[in-house]
Amino acid sequence: MVDAIITNLVDAVRKSASRLTGTAADYDLLMNLIGDARFVLIGEASHGTHEFYEQRAEITKRLIQEKGFTAVAVEADWPDAYRVNRYVRGMIDDPTPAEALANFQRFPAWMWRNTDVLNFITWLREYNDALPKNVNKVGFYGVDLYSMYASIEAVLDYLDKVDLEAAQRARSRYSCFEHFGEDAQTYGYATSFGLTKSCEEEVVNQLRELKRWKDGEVMPEEFFYAKQNARLVKNAEAYYRSMFQQRVSSWNIRDRYMAETLDWLVGYLEQQHKPAKIVVWEHNSHLGDARATDMGAAGELNVGQLIRDRYGDDAVLIGFTTYTGTVTAASNWGGTPELKVVRPALSESYEALFHQTGLSQFLLLLRNQNAAVAGLRERRLERAIGVIYLPETERISHYFYACLPDQFDAVIHIDDTKGVQPLDRTVQEETHELPETFPFAV
Repeated sequence: MVDAIITNLVDAVRKSASRLTGTAADYDLLMNLIGDARFVLIGEASHGTHEFYEQRAEITKRLIQEKGFTAVAVEADWPDAYRVNRYVRGMIDDPTPAEALANFQRFPAWMWRNTDVLNFITWLREYNDALPKNVNKVGFYGVDLYSMYASIEAVLDYLDKVDLEAAQRARSRYSCFEHFGEDAQTYGYATSFGLTKSCEEEVVNQLRELKRWKDGEVMPEEFFYAKQNARLVKNAEAYYRSMFQQRVSSWNIRDRYMAETLDWLVGYLEQQHKPAKIVVWEHNSHLGDARATDMGAAGELNVGQLIRDRYGDDAVLIGFTTYTGTVTAASNWGGTPELKVVRPALSESYEALFHQTGLSQFLLLLRNQNAAVAGLRERRLERAIGVIYLPETERISHYFYACLPDQFDAVIHIDDTKGVQPLDRTVQEETHELPETFPFAV
């Protein structure tokens, strides 16, 4: 009886799926689903799979060209991504896209310093350069919060240029962190356990001072950048303080910050009389609605949930899955990236069910009312690989239960995938900043 149910569901998925064949029309159905939505959140089932980056970039190109999207927001730190933003908009002298990616030095550098990202920002620079002078150029922004010390330096650099007295006040406030060198993890540990006073008041007051300045009075582009760095420092301080208390608290601080950054970016773009339509690139764990997964049951929320609540049908959530192949990932924090074999998905998973269709890659729309979507509502295992992949403990390390049609509006399955190709042969020496995705690997 169970086998018959699975067979019928596999048949239903096969009939409803739209095969991806590498033609220009592959994502026509997805474009129709997106319609006039202002947010398209495109996930990934790992931080190191070539096809996820490649196909996400192809969808994004169509959204920019056909639907007027003006920003790409990614799971990266604000100052690192802002160098790329200035490059793709022709605002700095980096001669090559590889040099524009040079700020991405911390583990896992391959997450953004890879050939797929390089190809995309090359295309984005060429696209922007070809636009008429009076047309808004597409930006590239980071929405994550790990770069506390780099963001402090960015705030101070800006104030040194425009107001030396304000710079002195900022240095005095940020000197609260001096006892910890540039070790945010030690700061978080010491404040969590009451070993030292927190810097919360100082970072909040610094942000308040910048907020009192009128936008655009002095160096408007630089002010925009500096104010967001001050906002990042304020949220990063709270994140690091919560890190040693409980996972739910720190995860929620991080995802709330990322969602708030998207809201803030919308406000800024609209203030500049630009259309605010944003493509978001992050892991499935951040962009699928958390309420449809074990995360929600544990009290965690995420970006997809928050954006869906705020914008409703103006937000479209897209996930990726794979059955097997290879992935670029490390075995531990700060470890060397390896090209690892991805084990075939567990039999009780969505990935295994999609594998049984015999389709090498396909798009499945999940808002439709049909037998496939109805059958997929039964909760199943779903795999998530971050920057670390531990195949020897795969079930406990990489799987969770989810209801896929509630989690995403569409899913793209690529049955056999391969790892991204890093730009660097070796990982750069680790700095004092904590790694991207710490401590959750996604």
